[in-house]
Order: sequence, then structure tokens, then C-alpha cells
Amino acid sequence: MTNNHSQLAQGAIFGSVLVSGSAQGELLVSDVGISFWGGIDPLNGNIIDEHHPLIGNNVADKVVVIPSGRGSCSGSGALLELILNNCAPAALIFTEAEDILTLGVLVAEALFNRTLPVLRISASDLKDLKTGMQVTITHSKLQLAHDDATTIAVNNQIDNAVNATHAPNISLSALDEEFLSGTYGDAAKMAMQIILRIAHIQGASKLIDVNQAHIDACIYHGPSSLQFAQELVKRQAKVRIPTTLNAISIDERRWQDFGVDKNMAVPASQLGHAFMDMGARASYTCAPYLLNTTPVFGEQIVWAESNAVMFANSVIGARTQKYPDFLDIFIALTGRAPASGSHLDTGRNPTVCIRVEQVNAPDDAFWPLLGYHIGLLTPNDLPIIYGLESLAPSMDDLKAFSAAFATTSSAPMFHMAEITPEAKAADQYCKSSGLFENIKFVTMEQLLGSFKELNTVTTPDVDMICLGNPHFSITECENLANLCDGKIKHAQVRLLITMGREVYDSAIDKGYVARIESFGAEFITDTCWCMITEPVIPNSAKNLMTNSGKYAHYGPALVKRDMHFGSLSTCVNAACNGVNTTDYPQWLSR
Repeated sequence: MTNNHSQLAQGAIFGSVLVSGSAQGELLVSDVGISFWGGIDPLNGNIIDEHHPLIGNNVADKVVVIPSGRGSCSGSGALLELILNNCAPAALIFTEAEDILTLGVLVAEALFNRTLPVLRISASDLKDLKTGMQVTITHSKLQLAHDDATTIAVNNQIDNAVNATHAPNISLSALDEEFLSGTYGDAAKMAMQIILRIAHIQGASKLIDVNQAHIDACIYHGPSSLQFAQELVKRQAKVRIPTTLNAISIDERRWQDFGVDKNMAVPASQLGHAFMDMGARASYTCAPYLLNTTPVFGEQIVWAESNAVMFANSVIGARTQKYPDFLDIFIALTGRAPASGSHLDTGRNPTVCIRVEQVNAPDDAFWPLLGYHIGLLTPNDLPIIYGLESLAPSMDDLKAFSAAFATTSSAPMFHMAEITPEAKAADQYCKSSGLFENIKFVTMEQLLGSFKELNTVTTPDVDMICLGNPHFSITECENLANLCDGKIKHAQVRLLITMGREVYDSAIDKGYVARIESFGAEFITDTCWCMITEPVIPNSAKNLMTNSGKYAHYGPALVKRDMHFGSLSTCVNAACNGVNTTDYPQWLSR
């Protein structure tokens, strides 16, 4: 037994309070972060992420201890749904900075008068907490439960003293004060109160102006997500900055053609329209960097949707944090965001250096695979990556990398030496700070291991090809059309591509849609693979195939199917033959 464990047995561990409260329950502990969206069933609390060591456990009424969340910005919405379904954890304990899940609790407090305690403890404390221990939490104190633990009151009422609207160390502008006073309405007042609570947690000393927003909270998790948006509309919420909407849970114009149940389609559509009632644009894409409103280098923005955040920060050089669902719309209502994290120069410095082994003639599957693996290798670090300088990745390659990296990492961005716009400054920082002396290496053997992890199938059969996670770009449409020309899809394989409306219209104009449809493929707009289930995915389809590292990770848990992962050309070949006979790419052979 370690000294720290002895200290816990005799006394207590003290942490930083992110949300005050008290609770008691059994510990559920992992040193691997988890995305509450796509990793936990919001209807019952079961952990469904097939790549997570806690799969099969249930979080309901447990004191969940993890380094942080990871992956999707929608984790806050998933947690809110868990809370309102009475199957949420009794408490959450983190060792790393964590805003996404914390925000879900803050929204439950503000709108539904429901809460649970959230603490941050040191990493050294985490290693001595074990699954199955019975503990109690009171404000900042965590201690082992004793025989008289039932006498300890569990009180999760809102603590007005602790949860004040803002901390005195945050400097407020005249505009901020006007929001707090209710000058711009009740919705904007509540938004500013929650923004300031997050700013305090992040250690920000002030707020900054942001120029545009992209809202991820338009994804329908269940009744709570619609209740949230309709409550804001009732409070006459209006966005103050140009605001786009993420992919929603249906193809709003053709959901009936796809056989989607109206009991899901109608509230999903209502959710999108609620945000439009606040002034948002019906862009309905998870790739806002493909719109004509793409931000420029250095522009301060508020984007949610994990792949979009990663691409904006890393590839464009715009500045946003990895904003959780709900906080995105709160900031859009005020145009003000915490001056912290990756909004600041210091928050964009690398914390780890990585060198990738030389790879010979990789295909497009290399980039999502590498992003997925590096996220696993350094889940809480902001990396600068060396060894890719000669490969000249396309924007589509960087899009695929961004999405996969954001799936397994909690970081808001990455740098690639001589490729991404801030890599030179990141390289200088890395070498001057001594980080370069402890560089981590990625080998082809390691990548082969991750490739096998993403391929969960046991047979070569392919029943459906799933493309467009993130949404297809116009250049991906062109590449797919070229691959499909002169070929016909196997009659028993469905091939479906998701994309935003604007790209779809452009692809029609350029003739790509007609060429791809001649092959036998189909298109769906507005929604994305992270929200698509049956009947769009046929009941008969057992093995799916994708070129997306993000969907290869989330798919098995979301739709209970096995996954093939491979390049775009491999997907087309499998669509023609009904089987995938490629064990692994040539460039992974050593």
C-alpha cells in the first residue's frame, strides 16, 4: 500500500472544485479518458466504447474517475441526457483540465436544477484510487466511506456561495456588465453567467471578442437537447455574431425517403429550427471550413465539433478552444469568450514532440490512421509531429487526420513540421524548452497495431460503405467520381456519402453526383455518420466499411456493426466485389 493510499485510508484527498456538491458511491476508475458521446449509452449509462477498458461497466450512481473526457464536443449534451434520465454518475473526478463534461453539469444546474459534484485531483492521487472502493465526496474532500457512511448527507443543491456568477479576478468590460445586469435579456444573462464560471475554471482573467460561431449543440441526443434549445428561444435568445450549424441527426429534406422514424425526425428537425430562431444559419455540416465563411489565420472564433476545432486551430491557424455543446451557443449569444487555452499564444505551444518513421508511398488511409494513433499515444498533449515534411498532405488528408486525432485526444490542436502554419514557432519552442530531447517515436509496426484495432471484422464480407465523416469536400467528390467511372457497384452493397448542402449543390453542378450515382452510390445531406442508424443502415448489413478513422472508432459502439477501415480506393473496390480482401496497405508492410 502506498503512502498516498494510507493517507486516503486515514484521512482524505482534496481536489479543486469545478462544481460543488456532495455524493457517495462506488469508484469506477480508468487511466484512459472517455467520450461520453458515442462511448456511453445516454438511456442507461452503459459504457459502449469497444476500444475502452471499461466497456460493459455502467456509470449510473458511480463516482467516475478518469483523466478527462476525450473526443466529441457533444459529451456535454450526452451527460445532460444522462442526468435527466437519472443514470448519470454520482460524481465526476478528473486529473486534467476538463470543460466539456463540466459544462454539461453547469447547464443541468442552470436550466433543470440538477447537479452533481465535479472535482479535479492530482495525477498522483489517481493511481491509488481503485474501482470498487466506496467513497464520499463533500465539496473539495474525497474520503473512503466507513460503516457510518450512510449518516453522511448527500446534498447536491446549488451552492450559491461557491457558484457565484463570476470570480473577482475576472476583469469585466462594460458590455459584460450589461449582459450580467440583464440589459440584453434573460438568455444572454444566463449565458454570461455560465461563460464566467467556465472562465474561472480555466483561470482566465478576462473575456475576448470572437467573430463567428459554429454550433454543435444542434445534434439531437434526446429530449434534453430540445428542451435546452426551446428554453433559450422562450427567453428570446439571439446570436450576436455570424453563426453556422453543425450536422443534425437527419437529412431534414429527405428523412422520409430514408425511412427514418418521425418520432426521432420531428424533434431533431425542431432542434435545428430552434437554433435558426436564434439567428443561426442552416448550414448543417460538420465541416464548416468548407463553407464560404471559413475564418482566416489568427481570427478569434468559437467553434464546437471536435474535427472542426482541430482543423481550424491546426490547419487554418484560427483560434478557438475545443468548445463543448451548449457553451458554443452561450458564446454566440454574447460574442465573448474566456481569454484562455488555445485563444492565447501560450495555449498553442506544443507539450510533446513526435517523430514518425519514414513511410513509402502511403495512400490516403495513412492520415486518419496516423491521427488516430497519435491521439492514443499522447491523449492529453498538444503534439508537434516531425517526419512528414516530404509527404505534402492535401487539405483532405489534413481533414482526415484532424478528425481521427480529435477522436482519441483531448487536445485542441496539433502542429506538423513544415506543413501547418504555426509549426515554425512550435518547433522553436520545442527546441528551446527541451521538449525535443524527449521525443516520442511512431513506427510502422505501431501503426499496423492501430490499423488492426480499427478493423473489427472477422470476415471479409462488406455490406455497406460509409463515406463522409467528416462531410465530403468537393475534391473528395472528384476523387470518388474518378474511382467510380466505368464501374458498377455490387447489387448487395449499399454505398452512402454524407455531405453538406453547399458541397452537394456544387458537386451536382460539376457533374460529380451524376457520375457517382451511375456507379450505384447514394448521397445524404445535413446529417453525418455519427448520427445515422437503422433503417438508413439496413438491418441486413453486418459489416460496414469506411475510410474515416473517426467512424471506424465510433461505429462499432454506435450501430453495433463490425468495421472495415481502408483507403478510398479500397472502399470502392470492396463496393464492387462485396468483399474486402486487403489485409493491410502495402506501405505498412515491413
